[in-house]
Amino acid sequence: MKSLQGEVQLNIPATKAWEMFTNNEILGKVNPEMLSGVEYLEGDGSPGSLRIFKLGPALHHFVKESVQKVEKVEAGQCFGYEVIRGELKDVYDPYHVTFSFSPVPGKEGEQCIAGWKAEFEPISPTTPPPEKAKDAALGLLKLFETCEAAN
Repeated sequence: MKSLQGEVQLNIPATKAWEMFTNNEILGKVNPEMLSGVEYLEGDGSPGSLRIFKLGPALHHFVKESVQKVEKVEAGQCFGYEVIRGELKDVYDPYHVTFSFSPVPGKEGEQCIAGWKAEFEPISPTTPPPEKAKDAALGLLKLFETCEAAN
């Protein structure tokens, strides 16, 4: 399986970033142009739950929605899922994503490293890696710092 990953440093604690990522109401308010809505179709966020990301107009050229099956949750640390429906599933199968939030040593109450990692198999050998998905995810995470819901 192929993989692609990236990370950004955030000027908020890992606990706050985790809270924002796992709270559908807050996550949907970070940047509605990128992510217009998030909800659980089934479950409460524990493994086996189904969560839908409805992407905003800024990303409609790429992906309109993504239905995810939660695979792994380590509270305060990482959240992993497999995309089971949506445009990404049409070009990669499987497509697994993990978001992680780690405190910056010595600045635990102020900063964290937010990570994004995808493990995937392109359906076609000519399909490029999901760089746009990585850029969108890291861009959204960086916006956590300026989101009013964070304060």
